[in-house]
Amino acid sequence: MSNPGELNIGFVFQNQSLLKTALCHSSYSNENRGQAHNERLEFLGDAVLELCASEYLYRYYPRMSEGEMSRHRAQMVCETALAACARRLNLGDALYLGKGEEKSGGRNRDSLLADAMEALIGAIFLDGGLDRARHFVQNNVLNIMDHNPLTFDAKTELQELLQQQGSVSLRYRILEESGPVHEKSFRVEVLLEENPIGAGTGSSKKQAEQAAAADALMKLRK
Repeated sequence: MSNPGELNIGFVFQNQSLLKTALCHSSYSNENRGQAHNERLEFLGDAVLELCASEYLYRYYPRMSEGEMSRHRAQMVCETALAACARRLNLGDALYLGKGEEKSGGRNRDSLLADAMEALIGAIFLDGGLDRARHFVQNNVLNIMDHNPLTFDAKTELQELLQQQGSVSLRYRILEESGPVHEKSFRVEVLLEENPIGAGTGSSKKQAEQAAAADALMKLRK
């Protein structure tokens, strides 16, 4: 484990205990009584992240509809995306994990990294306020995800999520194709065992399929 104070996150904590708590998994807390874990900070950070992502899309995408913003936000802050951002910050190296979690490869597990990223956002919000939290989120999550859409893959994440519940049969179907050749728009739905579970639009079939998958993920996680 690296020294948490060595994390290059562009923010210096006044209250270092907040940083430690943000990086402390419940498995470590269970083995070290008196040390708080990061689940409450994760809850707070999730809300701050959603607010920042919503504001970002509202400001920079004035032509996006409410539905499109919801789907795009779901893609930008999904577990895979947050884990990718956490890896860029080497967050896994700084986590406090219990012995069992350490041995099982917890430092590189998407779910732990994404949770720690949200907890870190919550800690920055408490220590520095909304403006500092917004700055961190925009620089370390939103700008990266917005300009590197292949960093995460909603279709793959949907497939993996459903496979945890057993074998699945997913397929994507075009509902509508409109617009001139140079400005096409596609609307696609994703079907699970022939039942529609999400829909989305995009300027290409691939973009529309990703939007449909993100829509399905958002609905399944509610």
